[in-house]
Amino acid sequence: MSNANVKHVSLIAVTWPIFIESLLHFSLRTADTFMLSQVSDEAVAAVGVANQIIMFMFFLFQFIATGTSVVIAQYIGAKKYGEIRKYTGNGIFINFIFGLLVAIVLIVCSSPLLSIFQLDQELFSQAQLFLMIVGGALVFQAMIVTMSVVIQTHGFTKETMYVSGGMNIINIFGNYLFIYGAFGFPQWGVLGVAISTATSQFLALIAFAFVLYYRVNLRLTWNDFSHIQKERLKKVLSIGIPSSMTIISYSSSQIVTTAFITLLGTQMLATRIYTLNVLFFVMVLGISLGRGSQILTGRLIGAGKMEEAYRQGIRNTRWSMALALAMTVLIVLVREPLLSLFSSDPEIIQMGAMLLLMGFLLEPGRCLNLVYGATLQAAGDARYLMLVSMLVIWMFSVPLYYILGIHFGWGLIGIWVAFIADEWVRGLALWARWRTRKWEEKALVKHGKQEKVDTAS
Repeated sequence: MSNANVKHVSLIAVTWPIFIESLLHFSLRTADTFMLSQVSDEAVAAVGVANQIIMFMFFLFQFIATGTSVVIAQYIGAKKYGEIRKYTGNGIFINFIFGLLVAIVLIVCSSPLLSIFQLDQELFSQAQLFLMIVGGALVFQAMIVTMSVVIQTHGFTKETMYVSGGMNIINIFGNYLFIYGAFGFPQWGVLGVAISTATSQFLALIAFAFVLYYRVNLRLTWNDFSHIQKERLKKVLSIGIPSSMTIISYSSSQIVTTAFITLLGTQMLATRIYTLNVLFFVMVLGISLGRGSQILTGRLIGAGKMEEAYRQGIRNTRWSMALALAMTVLIVLVREPLLSLFSSDPEIIQMGAMLLLMGFLLEPGRCLNLVYGATLQAAGDARYLMLVSMLVIWMFSVPLYYILGIHFGWGLIGIWVAFIADEWVRGLALWARWRTRKWEEKALVKHGKQEKVDTAS
């Protein structure tokens, strides 16, 4: 069976399609929020709360996807192509099983999961409906995220961008049909948005499978899916489990923070959701450069080029911080018109505008955190990233959210100050780790000797 196709690309070439794809991915939620805002702020709040749980569960799939991606990147750099197909098949199959279990849990346990937010009855009913449908469709997302990172790691980032674009178009068109009742379709509001989201994800799954088979040339067999070799799984989990714990730690803290904000009322909850939707357009810069850096750094480390990997990590972070500040300037200049697209409430617009101004402090710290975090993962040093995340978030950041936002009565401003402090403290800790170069000892591909997994049947 022939080897997979691998594209050798520069940082810019690999990153810009990831940026567009990430922008499309996050704008999917922004489109939902914007179109639902034409129905009511209550509908936005309900979907926003349900999405907190959905995103938490979605991040669980990253532990296999991230581990698979990092290992494949290093194997590509080392030019050891024989194992890549097996790593891909194992990753897709494991996430399929995991996604199926998560979907069942969200459908069966939707009521107790939402009860922690103490929503009123109307919000609760809408949030539960959305959670059951979109949460049930997470089985599609579980496989999509694995296929997508494998395709990107091989350098075919434009292809994943095209698929994400198609998914967005389908989702937005579905929202248009069900929210506005176009072409005689029923006006189903939250239910319609949920159906559109699930349908677009299913069609995207089919598209990603075609790209993996025909473009990347990974012709997977049943044995590639089902034969899970111990040494292979160990390598994936050595990256995936710590990376997953990092994501779970952060996502859990955001659920706790959302619970704090619900104490401030529906208006402040809607303000947070609108503001975050605007700031996601800045955050995708850090995520994209982090992902691009992870792919290329993983290849360099797999090839044994440690000095080049070190310098690239520093360079990528500087570019990310500069670009994020530039986009923050653009957003701040039009902050009130942007927020007016979501709400006509003057208090929501005023508060959201103030939070966007604070982006000048938030975004550089977030980029420092995102890019160095992704780069350390690429080096195999995911455990340090996990320890920093868990210790800082739960011993410093979450208590600070409550102290500033609730105890001192600073409200959403206080919670945003804590948010800024969290990103900077974690980012500086990761920067210090990169400078020590201890990550060089964590490479998953060993040179100068045959690896057990290469000879395993």
